[in-house]
Amino acid sequence: MKILTVDDDADLLALVGFALTQAGYAVVKAADAPDALRVFDAEAPDLVILDINLPSGSGFDVCRAIRHRARTPVMMLTVRGEEADLVKALELGADDYLTKPFSPRTLLARVKALLRRAGMETGGPMTSGPLSLDLEGLALGIDGAPPLRLTRLEARLLQILMANAGHVVGTERLLVHVWGRRGSGDRQLLKQLVHRLRHKIEPDPEHPRYLLTESGAGYRLATATVAQR
Repeated sequence: MKILTVDDDADLLALVGFALTQAGYAVVKAADAPDALRVFDAEAPDLVILDINLPSGSGFDVCRAIRHRARTPVMMLTVRGEEADLVKALELGADDYLTKPFSPRTLLARVKALLRRAGMETGGPMTSGPLSLDLEGLALGIDGAPPLRLTRLEARLLQILMANAGHVVGTERLLVHVWGRRGSGDRQLLKQLVHRLRHKIEPDPEHPRYLLTESGAGYRLATATVAQR
């Protein structure tokens, strides 16, 4: 499940992103209105958490543009308490709103409730092509074969790659999602994790067809070749 968070407050953006990734969601971010729409079009998120006050536009503008594109659930964030702003957000198609400041626990509860209402938070396995990932059970099914047992770190790595199947996921983003922190010292840990996962899912781990390295950029799950397994 992928969530786009949009806010020009870098500290709040980092806090929200960390809380969501720790809860198992893939997170993409934007800091202004034009970037929000660019990321929305490129990443096709399952939910948008959108601040009303943004540089180079407003959250209202972004919400209106998203509604012209898709029915993706939108949660508006605001420090304002005026009823008129909340009414405007809902009239533009927002599905929920949350007033700052808020706790990570409250945010996650509202996100889960919104996804349930949208029919996307079912607790079932995550699927991509022939892959079926059971995050709670730490198991991966491929083409109906007996499930493979995964470690929690392997499952978190597969989760974000499957959520972005066919697209490169940057190294820094993988580090934050899997371990919840950044740092060049973790890059070797990521390489080791990829190595172990390839030995579980690849017919020939030395010549991977599914979990591909994109030199200097990150890793990509090749959906077209996965489907051929």
